[in-house]
Amino acid sequence: MITLLPFEEADFDRFNSWIRSPEELLQFAGPYFSFPVTDEQLKKYINDPQRRPYKIVSTETQNVIGHCELNFERSIPRLSRILIADNTERNKGYGKKTINAMLKLLFVDNTYDQADLNVYDWNTNAIKCYEGVGFQINEGATTETSIGNETWKGLNMQITKSNWLAKTQ
Repeated sequence: MITLLPFEEADFDRFNSWIRSPEELLQFAGPYFSFPVTDEQLKKYINDPQRRPYKIVSTETQNVIGHCELNFERSIPRLSRILIADNTERNKGYGKKTINAMLKLLFVDNTYDQADLNVYDWNTNAIKCYEGVGFQINEGATTETSIGNETWKGLNMQITKSNWLAKTQ
């Protein structure tokens, strides 16, 4: 199991230790931060009233294993900056548990009926995780981002409260 706890200034060093390159930062955080991430960027981030960043804590070990954010910049809330940081903790179901915990905050603890997220098309493990929870690719909403000599295609995925509830039954 996991729990989501508020991301705080005391978490900055750990957060920065997870990001080793501009490519990793872009994959995880999109263009919101610039590499290397500074304390000033993170202070602005945690004080942004339209963002609710969380650290992901394993309830078995009490270790912080990742990061995620609920973003309220638009009328449809967005799941953002989702990362299971420790490679040894990946492929254990923590990603799916994190997504479900985030959706519970939106659909059960609040009154939202829809949510979305963005993911790069080459991140097939993440896409499978999101589809397993009930997200579907929104074919009409793609983006392109340049990094170095590459162009990454971004996919938008959406979920409704009713589809999520059907998957959790």
